[in-house]
Amino acid sequence: MSTSQSYSASGAVLPGHRLELGPDAPLHLDCGVDLAPVTIAYQTYGRLNAEKSNAILICHALTGDHYVAERHPLTGKPGWWQELVGPGRILDTDRYFLICSNVLGGCMGTTGPAETNPQTGKPWGLTFPVITIADMVRAQLRLIDHLGIDQLFSVVGGSMGGMQVLEWAARYPHRVFTAIPIAAAARHSAQNIAFGEVGRQAVIADPDWCEGDYLLHGKRPTNGLAVARMAAHITYLSEAALHRKFGRNLQGGELTYGFDADFQVESYLRHQGSSFVERFDANCYLYITRAMDYFDLAADHGGILANAFRGTKVRFCVISFTSDWLFPTRESRAVVHALNAVAANVSFVEVESDKGHDAFLLDEPEFHATLHGFLEGAAEHRGLPRGNR
Repeated sequence: MSTSQSYSASGAVLPGHRLELGPDAPLHLDCGVDLAPVTIAYQTYGRLNAEKSNAILICHALTGDHYVAERHPLTGKPGWWQELVGPGRILDTDRYFLICSNVLGGCMGTTGPAETNPQTGKPWGLTFPVITIADMVRAQLRLIDHLGIDQLFSVVGGSMGGMQVLEWAARYPHRVFTAIPIAAAARHSAQNIAFGEVGRQAVIADPDWCEGDYLLHGKRPTNGLAVARMAAHITYLSEAALHRKFGRNLQGGELTYGFDADFQVESYLRHQGSSFVERFDANCYLYITRAMDYFDLAADHGGILANAFRGTKVRFCVISFTSDWLFPTRESRAVVHALNAVAANVSFVEVESDKGHDAFLLDEPEFHATLHGFLEGAAEHRGLPRGNR
């Protein structure tokens, strides 16, 4: 069933929709667990056409959620792709039906470690099963089935969202017409696993983590999670972007000869950390970063990435950014080479940008033009009428 309410990990009522998968419809996970019941919180924009051929699934990144195009109900900040979604915009709600769900393991209404285990009446905590990107996509597939959509016009997402896009295209190619992985990779690199581990250890080292049972004790490991966010946020930016925005500028105009935030970049990172803990759960951070670590599309196909796409009819548009050192262009090229090896229909654009990994979330004209051009061409081929511009 679908209802009009979902809930955050803190119990706050959130706007949007939710799909309930009951005990008779468990979600089988890669770890071998059959998870039930499962709640999937999601948001939609625009209208599904009579043929159900205009649906686009938007996959969010690690720290994102399903509030793509409206003010976030907890922080009041604009939706993370608000510039792209709306009437007459690139993701035109007069033309497309857009869907975005909070990922499995998330903390904005979808079942995860911060939710209550119905068997115990207590928060799942570390008893929640370890999940994978494939598990997230399985949950999304249940939602798409619930909405009665046989084939998505497109699946699009950046970073961890791009991993989900690749998983969709590899596992369910008949359910996807086009796939747009942005600033992503077919596996998590050793460097990215290392950064993830630093973040997890920062959370675990917080005395308020309580071996993952902090909710039972009325606590939250906010200091550890804030440090994890600070470390991760550095990887989302480029050196050029940091220098342009902050340089070595002092916060108060002079050195304090202490350990307060002397430099503006320090103050910025502290703000990023403190604001993040207001909307995100620490255990969810552990689980989702681990899911990214486990992602390796080639490993699931005999160690050969091309095998993941053999025989595919999906149309791909792969996008990377020149200054992205978290998911560098070589990772996107590896995906393109694998697609070329099986004669797949693929376009590839490396966008010139000095904004780092987060460029896909920012005002980047070349990226926006690329996305618009690809969708327009695919929509014409699909026979989708234009929106009301």
